[in-house]
Order: sequence, then structure tokens, then C-alpha cells
Amino acid sequence: MSETVVVRYTTRADAAAQNQQLIARVFRELNESNPAGLRYAAFQLDGGLDFVHLTINEGDDNPLARCGAFAEFQRGMAERLAGPVVRAGATLVGSYRLLQD
Repeated sequence: MSETVVVRYTTRADAAAQNQQLIARVFRELNESNPAGLRYAAFQLDGGLDFVHLTINEGDDNPLARCGAFAEFQRGMAERLAGPVVRAGATLVGSYRLLQD
């Protein structure tokens, strides 16, 4: 069963670059380990402080839980934030080439 989650948050101005670098490390590790059943994207919105993550997990467990770089990204997250994290489940209504392999 597939689970889709969208997460949005705003970083402090002095933490946006560090946040982006930590996200880049997550993607490097995921590209190396190539976990099955995971689709993941992160976006830095115009202005540079807002981030949106889209995760689609097609398995029973979450491969991000085994990703060391993701654990590092989450560590100290509260100190990088300028406000609350908004996390919501989502249902795909439509997609054009977003989810192609």
C-alpha cells in the first residue's frame, strides 16, 4: 500500500543554506543505496527559506528510517526552523511526468 506525505516548513534565514546542504546529502545517499519502493523529492521555494518535501513510500517500512543522511538532516532540525513543520498525508489526483522512472 502506498503512502504519500507532503511536508512544508520555513527555515531561519541563517540556516537555509545548511538545510539545503543536508538535503543534498540525503539524495546522494539515496542515489547510492537505491532503496526500493521510495519516491522522494524536495523543493526549495522562491525566497530560499521555504522547503517542501514529497515522499511516496510504496512499502511497509520507510527506507528513510535507514538513511544515515536523513537522520543527520533531522538532527537539529528544530534549531533551523522559523516556524512549525506542516505534515499532511496526500492523495495523488494527477501527475504529468512527475513520477516517471
